[in-house]
This record gives sequence, structure tokens and C-alpha cells, in this order.
Amino acid sequence: MGLIDDLGPGLVAVDTAIFIYLIEEHPVYLPLILPLFEQADQGKRTLVTSALTLLEVLVVPYRKLNARLAQRYEILLTRSRGVRMEEISREHLRIAAQWRALATVRTPDALQLACAAAAGCKVFLTNDRKLPELPDLRVVHLNAYRESA
Repeated sequence: MGLIDDLGPGLVAVDTAIFIYLIEEHPVYLPLILPLFEQADQGKRTLVTSALTLLEVLVVPYRKLNARLAQRYEILLTRSRGVRMEEISREHLRIAAQWRALATVRTPDALQLACAAAAGCKVFLTNDRKLPELPDLRVVHLNAYRESA
């Protein structure tokens, strides 16, 4: 079964690395994720991420003084059809703290997962093997689909 089929219908939460693979055209992962972003652009699927993703993707472009790359990331996250960036609320912070307490999840990961769950996502696409399965939020690891590409 391919990635798109395995994600199933509905909202898909997307971790920061997936956006980086898209913008920087990662040779291994781009063929896997491009159909997902095409579906979003066609209005067939909504991809959800937290506002923390914007912070995370802008660090390297700012460090390298690459304003053009920073702008590409910001446009992708804030103006792309089918991509919804969730602001981080006080409720998200509470949920993230609970998950950190229960599952020893790092703060950035806990915030991403909390925003995904609060947005109604049932699946979280990542390449981070350290993320645990959580109630009502299935973690899908992109790397598992490398051989099927």
C-alpha cells in the first residue's frame, strides 16, 4: 500500500521535515510527498501543521541570510491552497504538557502533535522515529515508504 492510500481520507497533520523535503526537493522523499501536496493544491485534501513549523523552517534560511528561501517557506505555509497552519493556543500548550508528562515527548514534537489532534487530524506524517503513537492520532513515518517509491 502506498503512502497516499495509507494516510486515508480526511485531514493529515504534517511535521516540519515534510515541508523541508518539498521546498528543498529532497531526491529521496520528494517523489513520495509530491502527490500529497498535489492533492492539497487541487482541493482534495487539507494538510495541517502548527505555527511552530514556520519557526522551524525559517531558522536555516535566516542563518544563511537567504531571504528568498525564507519567503518560499512562508508562502507555502501561509498562502498555499490545502495547507492550514494552526496557531498555538493555551489549550494546545496544556495538551502538549500532558503528553510530555506521559510519553516523554520533546516540547516541539508535543506542540505539533497537540495542534494536530486539536484540529481533528487522525494521522500525523513525520520522519521522526522518536514520536510515540497517541490515542486517536496515528503516527505515519515517511521513511517506511522509501522502498515503495
